[in-house]
Amino acid sequence: MAGYGWISFTTDYGTFDGFVAACHGSIAKIAPDIKVIDVTHHVPPADVNRGAAVLAQTAPHLPASVHLAVVDPGVGTARRGVVLTTPSGLLVGPDNGLLIWAAEALGGINAAHELINSDWVLGDVSRTFHGRDVFAPAAARLAAGAAPEQAGPAVDPDGLTRLPNPVVTVGDGWLEAEVLTVDRFGNVQLAAEGSALSGLGTELMVNGGVRARRGTTFADVNVGELLVFADSADRVAIAVNNGRAVVLLSVIPGDIVRIAAR
Repeated sequence: MAGYGWISFTTDYGTFDGFVAACHGSIAKIAPDIKVIDVTHHVPPADVNRGAAVLAQTAPHLPASVHLAVVDPGVGTARRGVVLTTPSGLLVGPDNGLLIWAAEALGGINAAHELINSDWVLGDVSRTFHGRDVFAPAAARLAAGAAPEQAGPAVDPDGLTRLPNPVVTVGDGWLEAEVLTVDRFGNVQLAAEGSALSGLGTELMVNGGVRARRGTTFADVNVGELLVFADSADRVAIAVNNGRAVVLLSVIPGDIVRIAAR
């Protein structure tokens, strides 16, 4: 196989410790010519939903890659490691729902394999650091041209762990949707697609008591005012011009936000 020239890398490891560097080292030992794109290493610790959303919204904009993702609160337990094959790349990581949304964004799962090939690991496998010892080496071997079926036996894609579908309900002049992510600017991204805004008009109310305006860019409202818009991932999002919508609305991921015409 020709392999891939790129590995994308998404984790909750942070950058204060050496975890990310150790994984880069595992990749470099096996495939020193492969380039690594660090998507983020600041997924909130153990927040599989956040990691899944970030990966799914980023992967389609990257070159064809092996997408290595490790947000793995079940490390060392019976949860599986998997390799997923899609029309636009491979995904490597734990079978805990982290990879599924990205696989769908890349065209769907063509095949899945359990990652159990002991010849692919580096050294003694730590029970708490599969990113370094299992997943990064596998990603490197796949990027260098190894076939996914060499990772281990085929897995029925229908048997993979999936995250619950985020709540989205659209009515006549209103929508309710789960908070999917909050970015570093305090913008609140909802699970609803941008098209859900089409029937709501321009003047809006958020959560029954906060006035907002529908627009396309932050300058469409005055400083300190609330903006509802379709963001770069085509999700409904809420922002404050020169402020933080997450503070104004006092929400966290998983909360339900209601947007209605006024």
